[in-house]
Amino acid sequence: MYWKPLQKFTYRANPIGWLCSLGLCMLLSCAPDSNLPPGDPDNGGLFLPDGFQAVVVIDSVGRARHLTVDQKGDIYMKLRVPNSEGQGLVALRDTNNDGKADVVEYFGDYPDTGNYGTAMRIYNGYLYFSTAGEVYRMKMDMDNLVPTGDAELIVKDDYKNAEHGYEHIAKPIAFDNEGHIYVPYGSPGDVCQEFNRRPGAPGMDPCPQLEWHGGIWRFDANTLNQTQQEHGYRYATGIRSVVAMEWNQEENALYVVQHGRDNMNRTWPDMYSPWESALLPSEEFFRVDEGIDGGWPYYYYDQMQGKKLLNPEYGGDKKIEADPAKITYPLLGFPGHFAPNDLLFYRGNQFPDRYKSGAFVAFHGSTIRGPYPQAGYFVGFVPFKDGKPSGPWEVFADGFAQLDTIVNTGDAAARPMGLSMGPDGSLYITESVQGKVWRVMYTGKKGDFGPAALAKMEERKNTRTNIKDPHPEKDNLEVGLLEAGAKTYNLYCATCHQRDGKGDGTRFPPLAETDWVTGNKRRLIEIVLNGMEGPITVNGVNYNQIMPAHNFLSDEDLASVLTYIRKSFGNNAVSVSPLEVKRVREELAAKETN
Repeated sequence: MYWKPLQKFTYRANPIGWLCSLGLCMLLSCAPDSNLPPGDPDNGGLFLPDGFQAVVVIDSVGRARHLTVDQKGDIYMKLRVPNSEGQGLVALRDTNNDGKADVVEYFGDYPDTGNYGTAMRIYNGYLYFSTAGEVYRMKMDMDNLVPTGDAELIVKDDYKNAEHGYEHIAKPIAFDNEGHIYVPYGSPGDVCQEFNRRPGAPGMDPCPQLEWHGGIWRFDANTLNQTQQEHGYRYATGIRSVVAMEWNQEENALYVVQHGRDNMNRTWPDMYSPWESALLPSEEFFRVDEGIDGGWPYYYYDQMQGKKLLNPEYGGDKKIEADPAKITYPLLGFPGHFAPNDLLFYRGNQFPDRYKSGAFVAFHGSTIRGPYPQAGYFVGFVPFKDGKPSGPWEVFADGFAQLDTIVNTGDAAARPMGLSMGPDGSLYITESVQGKVWRVMYTGKKGDFGPAALAKMEERKNTRTNIKDPHPEKDNLEVGLLEAGAKTYNLYCATCHQRDGKGDGTRFPPLAETDWVTGNKRRLIEIVLNGMEGPITVNGVNYNQIMPAHNFLSDEDLASVLTYIRKSFGNNAVSVSPLEVKRVREELAAKETN
């Protein structure tokens, strides 16, 4: 029924994909692929091992999450939230094999709960995807780019433990070879405290959240309208939050990379230094066999010591270890807060042999590493043998952020999010800021790939501030920033707001412990750039004075003084970077011009 249109389109756009659709991939897997498009001159801004090239498939489709590529080479992406027309799915097609998408179609009409739409996978002729609260599927159409028919509801989250909040609500999915779909249910809070994220608050023991969260549940992939309570089977427990997950076909097993807990210094400042809090706890790479317990919320993994330690909320003292007979240790641990958001085991033949069966991990990037540089924002690789890592993790693709040092998350131009392999073995990568998509290809000679290419990536791992472990003193960004900010503050601000930041109590408001300072950074930057006049209420007291514009300050000076007041006078908010100031200044200037 569809032979002619399928043959006509797929052969022109991607002959390898066409042959794969006929089941002939293995017959051609050893042949060099001469049909790869040229890479961009700058590889789309990416830093890759020698012999690899990248082409930007599309520059911007919206805040993208996960993606999948079908056997014709068509790309399907999930947006974090639907567009203005209520469509949260995007299909991309390259009709002339130049590597660039020339057909872009938005589609999808389905109820969307929350703003963490994530999953995008193809399984048994269906396109499966998720919102924060639901897993849907649509029937693929071999004659058309966009699936036809209505979205079918597979699993609906019934929000157990909602009274404790619901923080980790993303719904990645994976499929085994027996008709099952796996869905994580992330923890409602950070570490199962009686009062979530309150410094010093004890953890609940036993943790009631583990009944419905903090683990992986298994469902039937083909049954509609399932709920966790009625149809789900708890496959594994003690896993805090998962966005990166895949079924490893060679091992016939589920693998995940967990997001670790947050803010150890803020909640336990006498026990953990800011440096320790920047690196701990580890993002844990697990093989998830049925019935395992990953240890959350009682334990965390310290990758520097290679130990699973008891959390302080449960009486931990940085020494008490977990019993490995009861608690599953990770295969390896990445540094803290890298934010692993997708996982892909490479099964193609285009890349050099050392990548075969290994795991690519997309690190979305940290938000809470201050006063040290934010970290992650790259795609890593873990070589595998016999289902286990056969060497340390490596850097595969970097340069997404387009910055040498990332002070704040918003400074990054792009944050890698989703991974998928095309029918010819190309690696596709999405990012979540604008929705750019890269296609990474190996165009060198496989026999030439060796230690030199890996040494270049190892050097980057050990020197780039978004990847390497920070030095406790040299990489502390606030040391010089706070000193410079204090000088600017005392020169321009202390006369009114006083050197202690408490104001004068009548005319000039305090800067200490107020949301005007510790809250929205953009609002604060605008106030200093534009000045302010008229009545305001600060900490329950009314003020009505004029604050002159300080737009004469450079981006660097303004960033340093705002960082100083957000870190002083009892405040403990994140830094402000010169790039953030520059962006706001430019946007305000553009408004005035228009």
